[in-house]
Amino acid sequence: MHITSEPAILYFGTPVVLVSTVNENGTYNLAPMSSAWWLAWRCVLGFGAQSKTPQNMIRTGECVLNLPSADMTGAVNRLALTTGSNPVPASKIARGYRYEPEKFAVAGLTAQKSDMVAAPRVLECPVQLEATVESVQHLAERDEKWRGRLLAIEVRIRRVHLSEAILAEGDSNRIDPDKWRPLIMSFQHFYGLTPNRVSDSRLARIPESLYRAS
Repeated sequence: MHITSEPAILYFGTPVVLVSTVNENGTYNLAPMSSAWWLAWRCVLGFGAQSKTPQNMIRTGECVLNLPSADMTGAVNRLALTTGSNPVPASKIARGYRYEPEKFAVAGLTAQKSDMVAAPRVLECPVQLEATVESVQHLAERDEKWRGRLLAIEVRIRRVHLSEAILAEGDSNRIDPDKWRPLIMSFQHFYGLTPNRVSDSRLARIPESLYRAS
């Protein structure tokens, strides 16, 4: 039995991403988000247009996507309800946000120098993806309520850094999904993956190397 419903959000469950960027004064911003999807070495990120992170990304053309593991909820929670925007946008004030210029310090995380971009990596995150901006798309342009308020930013991954703890045995170019425990956001709540696979997948029979661009 299904009913017609109108949820306020449709966050059915995606990994949390800590996006690090560089502010105008050279300091670092760090923001948690989960509106992200991946294809090859590309990622599309969804943001509110007034947020500091997309503004930094558009201005500098780069960022680092840091993926926390499920045991990093404390750090992510310390970043929640903080913003690098000053003054704080009215929409964020209504939700209880405060201006915070020292995001890494507040989160208790360590900024680590990147190889190819100025934005820092997060040392504690098992997955660190240095990226550059490929395109910016305004969303909901035909919707009067949302016009000008939403952005989709495509980034290209330039360099991947992985913790050895999540690598497949004997293969430095493949993550073992049985070792990687991402932090998942589903309808504003944190979840982790179950310890074991639900079942085998036929797609897993395809070598990952065949997905590389020729």
